[in-house]
Amino acid sequence: MKVLRTPESQFDGLSGFDFEPRFLQVDDFEGGELRMHYLDEGPQNGQVVLLMHGEPSWCYLYRKMIPIITAAGYRAIAPDLIGFGRSDKPADRNDYTYARHVGWMQSFLDQLDLKEINLVCQDWGGLLGLRLVAESPDRFTSVVAANTFLPTGDNNLGSAFEKWRQFSQETPEFHIAGVIKGGTVTPLSEEVIKAYNAPFPDESYKEGARQFPMLVPATPNDPASEANRNAWEVLRQWDKPFLTAFSDSDPVTAGAEKYLQKFIPGAKGMDHVTIKNGGHFLQEDQPEALAEVVVRFLKAQVPA
Repeated sequence: MKVLRTPESQFDGLSGFDFEPRFLQVDDFEGGELRMHYLDEGPQNGQVVLLMHGEPSWCYLYRKMIPIITAAGYRAIAPDLIGFGRSDKPADRNDYTYARHVGWMQSFLDQLDLKEINLVCQDWGGLLGLRLVAESPDRFTSVVAANTFLPTGDNNLGSAFEKWRQFSQETPEFHIAGVIKGGTVTPLSEEVIKAYNAPFPDESYKEGARQFPMLVPATPNDPASEANRNAWEVLRQWDKPFLTAFSDSDPVTAGAEKYLQKFIPGAKGMDHVTIKNGGHFLQEDQPEALAEVVVRFLKAQVPA
């Protein structure tokens, strides 16, 4: 497997991102290994809050949330998915599959021996995170789902997603920060734009970002459809706390929270939140609000 690794110099002096980089190795499923980057902040004996990013962002997305979560006494862990951030980037799009992404994250959880995980997931962070919950339900304690879903290909994904997928395949230059900018309702500074572009020095580093939209199950016979249906069988029995915290201005996932609330037992009776003035990347638009929702939700689960 041909693999690209973003030069560390790309990450020098990023705005508001003073965290220690950590790394581990995961199997590339072809006889080699891939380096995976993650942040691990806060008390090591604190309850784990796993912050999973989506497409085409990286753990930088959680930079303003992490200090709030750790100040509340929690251990915040934010990995970069393979193909993103400081993690290694396979150079061939065919090296990226839904199943491999799940496997890479399962290896990550196993190596860190994470238990009693509180998952916070957005976009592909949910497509992967909810699969992880379904495949290892005893490992997880609660879920906060923000602007995400777990599609099986049995239902239409909507015109907004179809337009996004078409754009991702046809645009000559896949402008990473431009995608983030288009999915927020607040302006991004030049420093923040630089940070979102940092992992991708040129187009050759963007194969994972290009491929992700094509991995979303859009037809009933998609390679990931059956595994996601099986995951839903587990999620329909999930009675641990499950909160939706969607934003009010995301055309791609709007309405998905109602489905999650309806079919996941743990969502019953929860104080589900709609975060105002937030686009698809609500961690960028309303990081403090989302972090406070997460902390309040977690503290509410502790018996008096």
